[in-house]
Amino acid sequence: MNPINPNIARTSPPPVMEARRWIEGVSFPPERPLINVSQAAPVAPPPKGLRQAIAEAALTDDTAHLYGPVLGLPALREEVARQVSTLYRGAVAPDQVAITAGCNQAFAAAIATLAGPGDEVILPVPWYFNHKMWLDMSGVTAVPLATGAELLPTIAAAEDLITPRTRAIVLVTPNNPGGVEYPADLVAAFHDLARTRGLALILDETYRDFDSRPAPAHSLFTAPDWDETLIHLYSFSKAYRLTGHRVGALIAAPGHLAQVEKFLDTVTICPNQLGQRAALWGMRNLAQWLAGERAEILARRAAIETGFATLPGWHLLGVGAYFAYLRHPFDEPAEALCQRMVREIGLLALPGTMFRPEDDPSGPRELRIAFANIDANGIAEMFRRLAALAPG
Repeated sequence: MNPINPNIARTSPPPVMEARRWIEGVSFPPERPLINVSQAAPVAPPPKGLRQAIAEAALTDDTAHLYGPVLGLPALREEVARQVSTLYRGAVAPDQVAITAGCNQAFAAAIATLAGPGDEVILPVPWYFNHKMWLDMSGVTAVPLATGAELLPTIAAAEDLITPRTRAIVLVTPNNPGGVEYPADLVAAFHDLARTRGLALILDETYRDFDSRPAPAHSLFTAPDWDETLIHLYSFSKAYRLTGHRVGALIAAPGHLAQVEKFLDTVTICPNQLGQRAALWGMRNLAQWLAGERAEILARRAAIETGFATLPGWHLLGVGAYFAYLRHPFDEPAEALCQRMVREIGLLALPGTMFRPEDDPSGPRELRIAFANIDANGIAEMFRRLAALAPG
């Protein structure tokens, strides 16, 4: 057998793939089909107009099948800069934008250009497991930052974790897996901490299009020197249902993007050409459609809040965007519970142990539900099944 990179070997298996194995060999009768709340990726295709735009580009634009600029199509970089500047009432230039093969690659590029083996990056827990996995693969130590009852980290706790090896602090808002929306003043305080201590603040706003707040979620882009500290990440996958096309964005200083370009050229050479054209068409044409998608997600969020408020023993720790994060009432570890839920009530969710360090005692008591792919009837059925679930 060929030798294996020990960093890869130590990295945990992909949690969603692991959970999918739990349904193998399990029969789901027609009257009780599987309800899959394990993954946040949209399961519906893009709207028809966007699919037509992709088809037209494939048929009529020869350059859509060739290598393109490593940092992305100029028109898409310009549109991202324009819309981000408008949304946050700040100033972002096209040369501060890079297009990536999904937001996961944007995170990987950010880390690759900031940290090396033996360095440290601070991650609030519960964390997004792919962030932790990439740090592990890279030999970078993920330093867990505890969050309180509202799943919000504190500046004091973060400050205590900073060492000479710390390179960055990562925030995800609206959060995955917790769902919580980080208050603007908290985001600003973390930016100030990072700037003062000479660190990068990596802000992942993959789910920003489903934030419940009408005002800008933060004011970081209004500072004239924002790019000296902030590295901003975004995904087009959730907004326009482009998960299979792998299109994301990284916003940072032009000088930093020169280093990012090295990473991207080595890994993918250029982002997916059809996916970029799809993202550009979506940004220019689907604002009203996206507003409807947001309204639907917010309605489902309200149904989740109402349902758990009436479900004895379950405690909703956080909810927002695509996710609800819960404490369950049973005297069994969350992983065993999640596997039992598949067999007994046909519900697939992820245990909290997939979002926390192995020795964190909170993980076995928690689980995450990704509710974006179940409608009002599906949510009601989920609560009926949870109410009928007996102790193990």
